[in-house]
Amino acid sequence: MKLPPRKVISILKRSLKPNRPYHAQWLLTRRCNYRCRGCDVWREQENVGELSASEIKKGLDVLQRLGVIEIVFSGGNPLLRDDIGEILDYASKHFITTVYDNGSMAVKKIDALRSVDFVAISLDTLDEEKNDYLKGVSGAWRKAMKAVEKLKEEGIPVGISPTISQLNLYEIVELTKHFTDRDVPVWYCLYWYDQPIEERLFGIGRKNDEFEISDKETFAKVCETLTEMKKQRGIFITTKTLAAMKELILNRKRTWKCKALRNFLMVDHLGRVAGCHCRKPAASVFELLDVWDSQKLDSLRREYNKCDKCAYLCYIFYSIHTSVLGHMEVLRDQWENTKMLLKQNANVNT
Repeated sequence: MKLPPRKVISILKRSLKPNRPYHAQWLLTRRCNYRCRGCDVWREQENVGELSASEIKKGLDVLQRLGVIEIVFSGGNPLLRDDIGEILDYASKHFITTVYDNGSMAVKKIDALRSVDFVAISLDTLDEEKNDYLKGVSGAWRKAMKAVEKLKEEGIPVGISPTISQLNLYEIVELTKHFTDRDVPVWYCLYWYDQPIEERLFGIGRKNDEFEISDKETFAKVCETLTEMKKQRGIFITTKTLAAMKELILNRKRTWKCKALRNFLMVDHLGRVAGCHCRKPAASVFELLDVWDSQKLDSLRREYNKCDKCAYLCYIFYSIHTSVLGHMEVLRDQWENTKMLLKQNANVNT
């Protein structure tokens, strides 16, 4: 993984801009070919319209001018789009770019992935039967394992992204060791669910007792173990985030204030923008430059800052690491992971 000098300079300039979002997640599509038990996206296919690739590129231009450094493409499964290669090639010129896949499409779309900085494969357990149960599709585990192997073989930076829940809590450490022993980094999601609300940007999931963490002491120990393992392994989660997760689950204490629409934002398949997917759209991506400093968005930021309704891990992470100093914390924390990926690619290319 070697970022072009022009891209590095552009990213560094944006990282120094005050009062600008660091991270954007673009939910490119609602289409999904899996039936994951902890997700409702596949159940809600009534509005599957999507922006075209040319429209998405115009939106990406806006995000670059706004100051966004990092962009994550998800959905649904973004690799189901026929034009995903065009979108990823364009985004990768200007942003640190990550794309999510459930493991089913990466091998088929491997050429479309060659320009991205990271590919995250959703894989929750080493137990084939359990993983297929969680994904709702027979053969899901084998496809995900093959995707990781193939992308690594091709020199495309790949990692796995398990969602920590009660169903795999006792396996997370073993899962992490298995992949980091093979120079495959791990970055985590935490099972959570949408709160009942009339209108939201992008519905994802509802409460499911099967997934909700009930063994809080074990969860706390897992966080402690991962904190120690971070010193020598490719674990893409910061120490501060692990500490915040532990406090939240063990003591119901929130050690952060939400920084939605301040440090991060969400864009949906129609180009609508909100601070998080649980909130109603606040603007269009195409008008974002004009409204970013508006009273309307400032009012929403104050509202979000008081919110204590969710524990989606990406929102926790980007609420903890804010401002230029926050960006530097992330870079320092991830330096060992970056060296590992460089070593991984060097080994592939020799």
